[in-house]
Amino acid sequence: MHHPRRAAIFAMLLTCMALMSAQPVRAQDFSGKPIRIIVGLVAGGATDITARLIAQKLSASLQTNVYVENKPGGAFELAYRELMNAPPDGRTLFMISAGALVTQPAHKNYPFDIREFTPVTEVSEGPFILVARKSLNVKTVGDLVVHGKKNPGKLTFGSGGGVGGSLFLAAEMLRLNAGIAIVNVPYKGAAAALNDLLGDHIDAMFDAMPVQVEQVKSGKVVGLAVTGAKRSPALPDVPTIVESGYKDFTISNYFGLLAPPNTPAAIAKKLRDEVAKAVAAPDVVEMFSQQGMAPVANEPAEFGAFIKADLARWTAVIKDAGIQPQ
Repeated sequence: MHHPRRAAIFAMLLTCMALMSAQPVRAQDFSGKPIRIIVGLVAGGATDITARLIAQKLSASLQTNVYVENKPGGAFELAYRELMNAPPDGRTLFMISAGALVTQPAHKNYPFDIREFTPVTEVSEGPFILVARKSLNVKTVGDLVVHGKKNPGKLTFGSGGGVGGSLFLAAEMLRLNAGIAIVNVPYKGAAAALNDLLGDHIDAMFDAMPVQVEQVKSGKVVGLAVTGAKRSPALPDVPTIVESGYKDFTISNYFGLLAPPNTPAAIAKKLRDEVAKAVAAPDVVEMFSQQGMAPVANEPAEFGAFIKADLARWTAVIKDAGIQPQ
């Protein structure tokens, strides 16, 4: 007579266990539905290259279609809006760079606060590089500065990411440090700026390493200096800007993933762990090394703290340099 009762209790226990375990499994199971990684720049630049590499690796490990969607324009506002309006389920991510972060303090009344989004992980980091067109006949930062002083207001810099982006600010920092008059030409992405540099339409540009390493090695552009605290192993013959005589000129570039606000910690952690596996793969490590970048894959909380610190740093740089927010 007790058997039916025991069976009912056992069935209830099984149901409870299923309910308790189902939610975390659902929250972290990415198979089936696709995942998109938004890039706020045109295709072909360093952010896009990094996003596509990570998308390829995540597609295999998560057994779903992970794809890149380019949303250029509006000083990254289109990309941020897309992320802000996406469900917090980990299926919409945004590959940010130093440029996407700097946009906030560089613009008055910027409609988004990067600190509201959910940090996932910093994917990779490395310096920027200053390059010049081959036909300008300069070999060093010193040569470029001399040329700028001889041709005031005629030295043109291409700035991928537009007015107020990190590449734009890097050119402005050089202008202020070197005391030269330049024309800072904004582009929606660095790929378009590079095309104009190769076509001799502009004189120089700061850019991320992944795109420029091969351009320098092949002799298509002249590598003048990197913005890191030390030389890059990918281009050991290219000095730092500090070595070139500008002691406080160090800028770090990085790529990282953000999720929509209020994304559960378990989802952010799962994605971070998958990215960590991806960037630890020998082929990715090798590719990053060739591009002058290093894998990071820090924890979400660490990346969140890094974002806050970098935002504060750039806000101070813009203020100290007397650059007026647009």
